[in-house]
Order: sequence, then C-alpha cells, then structure tokens
Amino acid sequence: MDWNQIVGDNVRRLRGKRGLTQEQLAHDAEIDVTYLRGIESRRRNPSVAVIGKIAAALGAHPRDLFEK
Repeated sequence: MDWNQIVGDNVRRLRGKRGLTQEQLAHDAEIDVTYLRGIESRRRNPSVAVIGKIAAALGAHPRDLFEK
C-alpha cells in the first residue's frame, strides 16, 4: 500500500472538489506551495502536523486523507 499515493491523490481530489488552487490551499494551510506540490505528486511524505493543517484548510477530517 503506497500511503504517499493515497494521501497525495486525496489532497488533490479534495482540493479540486473545493475549487482551490495549490497556492490557495498552501496559504490556508500555512505551508509552502512547493511542499504541497511534492505531497500531491507523491514525492513528499507529510508529517502528522502537516496532515492536520491540510485537512483543516480543506474543511475535512485528517482520516479523509487516508481513505482509499
């Protein structure tokens, strides 16, 4: 099971569903946009703290980022 792929795909899907650009989501989550791009492209492995920030910025629960 590739968790980087699952998390990256879910971040991208939820971001698109909410009509946010990567820049908007990164700003709202208070993370660097290049870090967010790395998460979405499966090159970066976000910490629990970053997962929480992204989920909050998406109006989602952190578990939503781990659903297959």
